[in-house]
Amino acid sequence: MRMHKKRNLEPRMERCAEVLLVRGRPCKNLKEAAENYRALLDYPSIFHNENPVELEVGSGNGGFLLEKAKREKATNFLAAEVCSNVILTAMERTMAAGLSNVRFLNVPAETLPCYIPPKSVRKLYLNFSTPLPEKSREKQRLTSSRFLAIYRELLTDGGEIEQKTDSEEFFDYSIARYEEAGFTVKDVTRDLHASEYAAENIVTEYEANFLSQGKKIFRCVAVLNARSL
Repeated sequence: MRMHKKRNLEPRMERCAEVLLVRGRPCKNLKEAAENYRALLDYPSIFHNENPVELEVGSGNGGFLLEKAKREKATNFLAAEVCSNVILTAMERTMAAGLSNVRFLNVPAETLPCYIPPKSVRKLYLNFSTPLPEKSREKQRLTSSRFLAIYRELLTDGGEIEQKTDSEEFFDYSIARYEEAGFTVKDVTRDLHASEYAAENIVTEYEANFLSQGKKIFRCVAVLNARSL
């Protein structure tokens, strides 16, 4: 189903300028942009501190990251979401909550190296990324080898990817790709809400919907091995 464009989208996006760091593509060709364009963020100037940085790719309406930011005031958070119609809600929520440790990038995930300094992200979150089961769309999956190469560039030594999904097929695919890319996979659970990790889990809007349908939630953490750097 096609999402209706939010009323007054552009004026509302402009009112969120203080939390929106980047919007759009630096150039039409994403591959060319990822390889050649650099406008790296200066974290101390943005956040006015030297706190560690964490990133959610595909942040949606921002429910997860806003709750993380409230719980962890000594961490800075970046939210990347390609859809302006969706990221607007997250930015308006952030501004209403008065959170100073969250900033947004309204860009395709392929262009994240254009803006995020190498080895500067302590942890990366993938919450309910679209599985894209069609073989022809494998390169678009956010845990494909193509995207893991991007994350390896952004993550600090020993940095982590934390993933949640309702798709067991996508979960198994992701674990295989992590291991191929030089990550160690740990804290694997195939029923998050019946596991030891449930107590600290932040339930996203998608997650609540899947749970209401009786679906199990799959979760793991992939750690970038020092020997693979």
